[in-house]
Amino acid sequence: MGASSLMPSPALSGASLFMILCCICSFPLLTMAKTAGITRHFQFDIKLQNVTRLCSTKSMVTVNGKFPGPIIKVREGDRVVVKVVNHVSNNVSFHWHGIRQLQTGWADGPAYITQCPIQTGQAYVYNFTIVGQRGTLWWHAHVSWMRATLYGPLIILPNHNATYPFSKPYKQVPIIFGEWWKANTEAVIKQALQSGAGPNVSDAYTINGFPGPFYNCSSKGETFKLKVKPGKTYLLRLINAALNDDLFFSIANHTFTIVEADALYIKPFETDILLITPGQTTNVLLKTKPQIFAVATTFLMAARPYFTGQGTIDNSTVIGILEYETLSSSRSSSSNTSIKNLPIPTLPPINGTSFVANFTSKFRSLANSQFPINVPEKVDKHFLFTVGLGSNPCPKNQTCQGPNGTKFSASMNNISFTLPTTSILQSYFLKKSDGIYTPDFPNFPTMPFNYTGNPPNNTNVSNGTKVVVLPFNTTVEVVLQGTSILGAESHPLHLHGYNFFVVGQGFGNFDPAKDPVNYNLVDPVERNTVAVPSGGWVAIRFRADNPGVWFMHCHFEVHLSWGLKMAWIVLDGELPNQKLFPPPTDLPKC
Repeated sequence: MGASSLMPSPALSGASLFMILCCICSFPLLTMAKTAGITRHFQFDIKLQNVTRLCSTKSMVTVNGKFPGPIIKVREGDRVVVKVVNHVSNNVSFHWHGIRQLQTGWADGPAYITQCPIQTGQAYVYNFTIVGQRGTLWWHAHVSWMRATLYGPLIILPNHNATYPFSKPYKQVPIIFGEWWKANTEAVIKQALQSGAGPNVSDAYTINGFPGPFYNCSSKGETFKLKVKPGKTYLLRLINAALNDDLFFSIANHTFTIVEADALYIKPFETDILLITPGQTTNVLLKTKPQIFAVATTFLMAARPYFTGQGTIDNSTVIGILEYETLSSSRSSSSNTSIKNLPIPTLPPINGTSFVANFTSKFRSLANSQFPINVPEKVDKHFLFTVGLGSNPCPKNQTCQGPNGTKFSASMNNISFTLPTTSILQSYFLKKSDGIYTPDFPNFPTMPFNYTGNPPNNTNVSNGTKVVVLPFNTTVEVVLQGTSILGAESHPLHLHGYNFFVVGQGFGNFDPAKDPVNYNLVDPVERNTVAVPSGGWVAIRFRADNPGVWFMHCHFEVHLSWGLKMAWIVLDGELPNQKLFPPPTDLPKC
């Protein structure tokens, strides 16, 4: 990789003022790194690697040859510098899921939103500081379906002098759910977009990259095994990196205490089954049994999908093993045969919406003196966004396999978002937005209807690159309303650059006269990804105190590809620490 890969893009060449400002603006970050943490350097080499699962070997795009990718472990206050070098033919970009990116939106990562992707043979340095965050997050590719293989945990340890608001665990273990695809996922989505039909599904779910023994042709070494000691407390850092599936998870004969969601502490509660949507993270305490008996010294863990839509889904189960270390050596290497005789954890039915509603209602912020919350009580801007599927007409002289001969689409407020060919953030910062985006995303549905009742006859969507512009420090409430168009299903909505408070949710259509009365403004859970209930709505609030361009989208990759996304532009404030930093000199060009 030569020096040319780090040259500034033509749009910034000659912009000496930018160069000066970049130098000036780097000093606060350096100062913060010295006073609040250290600078931690990482390198991501994007390269092909042969990986074998289920008797199938494929050459797949990886970070540093690993699947899943490497763990990034940092501490609150640290400055994180990740140099990404692209050695493959695919364009790549990376998102640090849940990181606030205060004033550093250029490092947020979604392709064509905050940056152009990193092209073959090029490099880009992501540079940001962890401010006021600790817990489990994750990183993943954010262009097309590249995150199928490009993902990994991002663990933020508390400050050295800080303690957990729960008993210190004996050991911490990241557990990341993903998928194994025999097919090339880029070919899968390309075919789906061309035909207009739903995409093919994965061949298996995985736990830390392994599909487990219940899939055909799974070898002995393809099962995740967690060895534990009796009478100990383990902190499991759970992450759902699956492309299109909410997942139930349980460990036979064990109970979890959930203590954190999306890197934010919550009031602890116990459960033997949990649900986690794509994009979400959940930290749980697992207390092992105090003693081991002659039988049941090995327990199965299992995950399988929750789904209420009408499309095809991989309705299979991934299995892992919880094994107590006190077993004899002859029993410690469990064979597939012995595993199959063990009881599988009982999980809700695939369409278990009642369990999901009851489970999600238990999440509450700590909201105490050590971890206070600041829920916006006065709202400056109200929004109602419908969230769901739709269709686009089939192009002339083409046969389409979507609903009634159309192409599947997805939208918010009936706007299916079209990605531009250059970065929105760069266009906004350089004041060259003409032809790139328009600031007229509708605040409310332009054609109201019975959102969760009988769908309208016309399912066509509008297409465009529309954004909402917010003055700095605006308090915002967004009601995300699910629709029944082409099937009601849960949608995990992720907001970049912010955490938000989930102040209310329910089934049916949101009632602006009645539902806000029941909002929880005392201890609502704070998250970065929330599931819009199937056939229902969820209300979130946040304060727009981070300038930049911020993506909001469904974390089902197929819905993202179909256009279920939009962007917010938050304007600069008056003070220096309320302004977006200028772009780095190595910002990728389109």
